[in-house]
Amino acid sequence: MELRQVEHFLAVVRSGSFTAAAQEVHVVQSALSASIRKLEGELGASLFDRTTRRVTLTEAGRALLPLAHRIVADVAAARGEVAAVSGLTRGRVSIGTIQTLTVVDLPSKLGEFRLRYPGVRIHVRESTVFDLTAGIADGELDLSFLAVPEPLAADLFSFASWSQDLVLLCRPGHRLAGRDRIPLAELADEPFVGFSGSGIEVMIARRFADAGVRRQRVCEATHMPLLVDLVAAGLGVSIVPRPVAEKSGLPYAPLAEPGFSRSIHLAGRGPRPANPAARALLAHLLDGPSALADGHEEQPEPGQHEGHRDGGQAR
Repeated sequence: MELRQVEHFLAVVRSGSFTAAAQEVHVVQSALSASIRKLEGELGASLFDRTTRRVTLTEAGRALLPLAHRIVADVAAARGEVAAVSGLTRGRVSIGTIQTLTVVDLPSKLGEFRLRYPGVRIHVRESTVFDLTAGIADGELDLSFLAVPEPLAADLFSFASWSQDLVLLCRPGHRLAGRDRIPLAELADEPFVGFSGSGIEVMIARRFADAGVRRQRVCEATHMPLLVDLVAAGLGVSIVPRPVAEKSGLPYAPLAEPGFSRSIHLAGRGPRPANPAARALLAHLLDGPSALADGHEEQPEPGQHEGHRDGGQAR
């Protein structure tokens, strides 16, 4: 088995077709197909079900997928170790982030890192915590920001954590605008804008159910800027991170019931990233005042494990 074959296999998985995969890895389609056939021959099993409309993984392909990710990650780490000898003049680092990250100005930090290490390629993925956690576990991501209402999974390592409060957001002139603290009971049957598919939404649903309060969702958004616009237009209220509410310019207020907060973690697979580029990025992210105004709870030194258990998806 050659690394090139594994990379071709992953390219087909990502793109869903041999044509797109060949374009991605810059080879002709016949060469990529031959590479996959050779890999299947060496493994003694078909890896893809091929039809005229789509390409899907077989059971054997699904079994190979996590191992293929790890092989590529291990090779990248090995190359990174060699690059570290020459002062990170080349390399690759992958970092994940949630949509509602506010505790760190990540674009600015990555821009500074790029200027310092121009030969290091930076890959950024924005997704849910479920996907980002899987990315850390299978080696696709070196580091990731995760947001959970509970501790992280025991197999994840938290390098730093922040506490973030959630508040009720409403339009100007709303009956709840200007209130100091709002009980959940006052939100019964209030039109509500949901943050669809997010960990925030799961947490809110759980808190309302525990309090026995009915929440009337009238619309949903999958992106926070749209959610804020929907609230501003008067379609309903919503519960969002405090920094998002502050930036929106709309009225907001804390909730009277406890539990409307979550932790933001900068996490990885272990106390010391194997990839030297990831170690350099971690040091850069933890160096200086990277936290913003929504409450930096603590910033442990790299290598201090906080032993958390994961609390599910978040954005």
